[in-house]
Amino acid sequence: MAGAWGSPWFLLAILVALMALSNEAGKKTFIRVDEVPATDAYAADTLAFVTTEYNKKSEDKYNFRIVRALKIKKQITDHMEFHMDIEMRRTTCPKLEATNCAFQEGELYKQTKCFFSVFVIPWFEKYKILKKNCTDD
Repeated sequence: MAGAWGSPWFLLAILVALMALSNEAGKKTFIRVDEVPATDAYAADTLAFVTTEYNKKSEDKYNFRIVRALKIKKQITDHMEFHMDIEMRRTTCPKLEATNCAFQEGELYKQTKCFFSVFVIPWFEKYKILKKNCTDD
């Protein structure tokens, strides 16, 4: 009589169990999803990142700055994801200048609403925009 390890059914059961466990490890498990204020430390850093990236990729001659954060959700798994609805306005500062910038008024006034989804590993200062959708007001 073969021992328990020699039984093909026992070995098959172990193989199936290992496959099921490895499949579960590949899925994201949400630890939590919270709405957070713009003053949350990681949210504030992420807002600064999206502003910088928006201005780098924008073809506008002037920088934009956040007017207000409408809604920020922080999703935590093995990393963080921020889902942000924000309003931005064109400033008086040209691309190469970015300090003490007032908002444009008159003919150069321009405001946009944006949604950003951002992958964040703050302890490594790693940020990546997963989704961006902006519409002019």
